[in-house]
Amino acid sequence: MRTIPAEQVTAAVRDLCISANTELGADVLDAIAAAAETEESAAGRDVLVQLGENARIARETGLPLCQDTGFAVFFVELGDGARVDGDGLVAAINAGVRAGYTDGYLRKSVVRDPFARQNTGDNTPAIVHLDMVPGDGLKICFAPKGGGSENMSRLAMLKPADGRAGVRRFVVETVSLAGPNPCPPVVVGVGIGGTFEVAAQIAKRALLRPLGAPSADEETAALERDLLAEINDLGIGPQGFGGRTTALAVHVETHPCHIASLPVAVNMQCHSARHKEVEL
Repeated sequence: MRTIPAEQVTAAVRDLCISANTELGADVLDAIAAAAETEESAAGRDVLVQLGENARIARETGLPLCQDTGFAVFFVELGDGARVDGDGLVAAINAGVRAGYTDGYLRKSVVRDPFARQNTGDNTPAIVHLDMVPGDGLKICFAPKGGGSENMSRLAMLKPADGRAGVRRFVVETVSLAGPNPCPPVVVGVGIGGTFEVAAQIAKRALLRPLGAPSADEETAALERDLLAEINDLGIGPQGFGGRTTALAVHVETHPCHIASLPVAVNMQCHSARHKEVEL
C-alpha cells in the first residue's frame, strides 16, 4: 500500500485552484481564435477577440479569467493500492482549496446554507467525485464551476420512446432558453442514461474532455455534430450579440439505463472552460 502525504495533495490542489482560474487551456484558446476567423457577426467577432485578449491578460498578470472563480469541483481517481495519510483525501483537498482561493485572491462563492446564505469564507466544502481505480496512483482534476452557467443547466426524465429526437429537442431547447445568460460561446455537456444523478454527473464530466474531441462512439459523435449545428443555428452568438458561434463544442457521454427510463442532463459551461489536472 502506497501512502501519499496529505501535504502533497494539499499543495497540488492549491496550485490547481490558482492555475485553472488564470490560465485558459490551449484547446479553448484555439477554438475561440478559430471562431473569430469565421464568425459572420461583426459584434460577435469583436466579442471573441476580446475573450482572447482577456485570456492573455489573465495568463500574464495572474489575475482570474472571470470574477466568478467558481464552486470547487473535483473528479478524482484513487488507486486501490494507495491511501492519503492524515485526515484523508477529502480533508487534504479542502485544505488545498482554502489555500488556493486565499493565496490566489480568488472570490469565495460558497454559502454554508442554501437559505441563510452565509459565506463559508474559504470556498469550501469542495465537491469531490471519487472513483477507485487499479494501481497506486492519484489523479486529481479540478474544474471551477461558475454560477451563471451552472444555473442554466437542466435535467429531464424522458420516455424511452422520445429517442434521439427527444434528446435533441431537449438539449437545443435548454440552450435556447438560456440565451445569453451562461456567457456564450458555451461548451455543452450532455449526459444520457444512467439514473437521475448519474446523468447529471456524466454531463459535467463531459466538459473535461479536450474541446471538440469527438466521442469514441461514432453514433454519439454524430449526435454531437448534429447538436452543435442546431445550437449554432439559434443565432444567440457570442455574449448574446448574435452570430453563428453560440457553442464552441457539444460533448455527449452515455451510460446504461433502466428499460423504463431515458434521463438526459445538460450541464452548461461558459466560454471560460476552466479545468486542470495533476497526477501524484
